[in-house]
Amino acid sequence: MTDKPLPLLVTHSGGFHCDEAFAYAVLKRALGLGPVGTDHRLLRTRDMKRIAEGDIVFDVGLEYDAARNRFDHHQRGAPTRADGTPFSAAGLVWQKYGEAAVRAILPEGAKGFAAAIAQEIDRGVVFRIDEIDNGTATSRGVLDLASLIGDCNLAWDAPGGDDPAAEDAAFQEAAALADAVLARRVDAVRGRHVASAEVLAAHGRGADARVLVLDRRMPWKGAVFDHALPVIYCVYPVQNGNWMVDTMPPEPKSFEQRLPLPEGWAGLQDAALAEASGVPDAVFVHLRRFVGAARSRDGALAMAQKALSLGFAAATTPKG
Repeated sequence: MTDKPLPLLVTHSGGFHCDEAFAYAVLKRALGLGPVGTDHRLLRTRDMKRIAEGDIVFDVGLEYDAARNRFDHHQRGAPTRADGTPFSAAGLVWQKYGEAAVRAILPEGAKGFAAAIAQEIDRGVVFRIDEIDNGTATSRGVLDLASLIGDCNLAWDAPGGDDPAAEDAAFQEAAALADAVLARRVDAVRGRHVASAEVLAAHGRGADARVLVLDRRMPWKGAVFDHALPVIYCVYPVQNGNWMVDTMPPEPKSFEQRLPLPEGWAGLQDAALAEASGVPDAVFVHLRRFVGAARSRDGALAMAQKALSLGFAAATTPKG
């Protein structure tokens, strides 16, 4: 009785690009694969007979058939996205295995976000890889992922650079880089989804829809924009024990505020601010009035409520 051979993954030999390095990282995550030789084999070749032997073939083979795990995009009639953008191997593999890869990366309590996170990464990362690999991108940068993966290729004059084993080792380094980027991206998007859910829950519990109160610091402005919440100020604790009063901008990336903290508080600290604001434990208000703090939750809430009263009173006072 002979042992069943390990599954064979196949991609092309020679210089590599971001799309196949990323695709390989996705496959390993989705299928729970370890290092080459432990639970799978990786063959980098352009020999069509060897390619036909692969269990999963990507970026080579002149065939796309997801049901048969064939993911090439170089042939005539290769698939495109709904907007006409050609897929790369990364995009084709992501369509079948992306959500599974995301789910494998997520901690147990966040796996319910896998589909949404996979869609966001497809739009923001994989689509960009597809564009660059197919030459349809309108811009490139030396620090984009495709450039960094490309830098993993052996230099033309590297000692032993014509050794296929050396090329294979370089490809593994590139795939490891792609995997690290994928893992960090998944976690970053997960954090925003979890924060958004917590922001919505906290807003629903709040006594005043204009003041969002959080029990810990987290990204909150994106959720306010996404759900059109009428938040003016957000109150939350920070590591030094203070409670912040943070202002909400009128639109994403704006440095303005829907309602700045009162002008009479600008640049004041401690006793001077306590006297001006009437909040005994007030700590500071930034000179530009976009953030302030108190030593307690109640103090920060008092600052927010007083700022609302003063701000809307000033807005409704006739000028004459």
